[in-house]
Amino acid sequence: MFNKILIANRGEIALRVIRACKELGIRTVAVYSKADETSMHVQLADDAICIGAGPSNQSYLMIDRIIAAAEIANVDAIHPGYGFLSENARFARICESCKIKFIGPSADTIEIMGDKNRARATAKKWKVPITPGTDGILKDEKEALVAAAAMGYPVMLKASNGGGGRGMRPVHNEAAMAGAFSSARNEAEKCFGNGDMYMEKLILNPHHIEIQVLGDTKGNVVALGERDCSLQRRNQKIIEECPSPFISEKLRKRMCDASVKLCKEIKYVNAGTIEYLVDGAENFYFMEMNTRIQVEHPVTEEVYGVDLIKEQIRIADGGVLSEYVRKAEKRGHSIECRINAEDPYNNFAPSPGLIKNYYAPGGRGVRVDSHIYAGYTVPPYYDSMIAKLIVSGNTREIAIARMKRALLEFKIEGIKTTIPFQHSILDNSDFKSGKYNIGWVEQFLAKQPKH
Repeated sequence: MFNKILIANRGEIALRVIRACKELGIRTVAVYSKADETSMHVQLADDAICIGAGPSNQSYLMIDRIIAAAEIANVDAIHPGYGFLSENARFARICESCKIKFIGPSADTIEIMGDKNRARATAKKWKVPITPGTDGILKDEKEALVAAAAMGYPVMLKASNGGGGRGMRPVHNEAAMAGAFSSARNEAEKCFGNGDMYMEKLILNPHHIEIQVLGDTKGNVVALGERDCSLQRRNQKIIEECPSPFISEKLRKRMCDASVKLCKEIKYVNAGTIEYLVDGAENFYFMEMNTRIQVEHPVTEEVYGVDLIKEQIRIADGGVLSEYVRKAEKRGHSIECRINAEDPYNNFAPSPGLIKNYYAPGGRGVRVDSHIYAGYTVPPYYDSMIAKLIVSGNTREIAIARMKRALLEFKIEGIKTTIPFQHSILDNSDFKSGKYNIGWVEQFLAKQPKH
C-alpha cells in the first residue's frame, strides 16, 4: 500500500480523502492556498504545503507547484478529488512521468472520456445511445448558429472539458446564441483552462441519472446503481438521491449493463460516473463520463455499503476490486443536500464570510461531510459548497423525514446558506411523490414568495 499521498484539492473532498487514508494507515500531505490556511484539511493532514494565493489559477490549478510539493514531500501518489485538475490529462501524464501515481484513470483514458465530445463519439461507437449533437468542436458563434439551425432549437452548449454544470448554456433561439456562446466559453476557460465548445439537442424536462462505476487493472468492472441528480438550478445540483424514485428495476439493469459494457470496452480503471438523460418513456441518452469521484458519491456509499475513496486508492495501488464491492447490493435510500454559502432568497448571491456559530446535526442515519467550523472564514474564491448533508433510511419516506429533521438542526450563523430553501423542497408534495425532473427547481422557484 502507498506510504504517503498528496491531496491536490481543498475543502470537504480533501478532508474526505485524508480520513480514508488515515483508516488505511497512509500518511497525507495537504496543499493549500493562502486563503485556505485555516481550513480543516490543512489541520488534519500529516503535512501541509502552501502553493500560492487565494484564486485557484494561482494555486490549485498550478500543476508545477503541486508537482513540486509532491516531490518535496516525497509522496507515492496524488489524489485529485473532483474539480480543479481531476480530469486534466496533462496533469495525470506529468504525474506518471515523475513516477507519482495519479489516483484515477490513465491520462489516455481521461483524454478520451474526459473530453465530452470524444466521449460521445466513443459511446456511439460501442452502441450506447447518445443525444443528437455536433460531431466536433464549434470554432465560433457562426458555426454554432449553423449547427443549431440544422438541429433545431432548443439546444445546449457544453464545454468539451467541462463539469459540475460549468461551461453549459441552454439556447432557445437564434437571438440568444451570441451571449450564451461567449459566456459559456469564457466560463469554461476560467474554470478548466479550455474554452472548446460543442452542442447537443436539448431534451426538455428529462431526468438526470448517473451510474457509478469502478474498474480495476484486471478487467473487473462493477456498476453500483444510479443516482438521481435532477434537482438542479442553472445546471448546479442541489439535492441528489439513491436510488432514483423514477427508475424501474428493468431500466436500472439496462443502464448498468450499458455502463459496464462501455467501461470494459475502453478498459476503464478506477472510479468514474456515466451521466445520462432519461425521458418519460424510459429512453436513456449518454451525456458524458466524469473520470473522477463525484461530489454526490456518499449516497452511493450509504446505499451500497462501500467506501469509494478507499477503493480508488486500492485500485491505484494495483489491487483488484474488493469482494464486498463486487457483491454489493442496494439497501434502503439515501439523500444528499449540498449546503452552499449562498442567499437563496437573493438570487442565490454568494455569501462568503466569518462563520460565527456552527452546529452539525447528528443521530441515526445522518452524515455530514464538511471542512468548516465556528470561527472559520469562507473565502470568496471557490465553489460555494461548504458542506454535504447525507441521510439514510430503510425507505425513501424515512430518508425524507430524516433529512427535514437534520436540516432544521443544522445551524450555520454569520453567513447565508441554502438550508431553508432545501427544507422547502423536501416539504413539497411533488418532491415527496418523486414527480420532478431537471426543470422542476426553476418552476418551484418561480412560485416562491418574494423575500
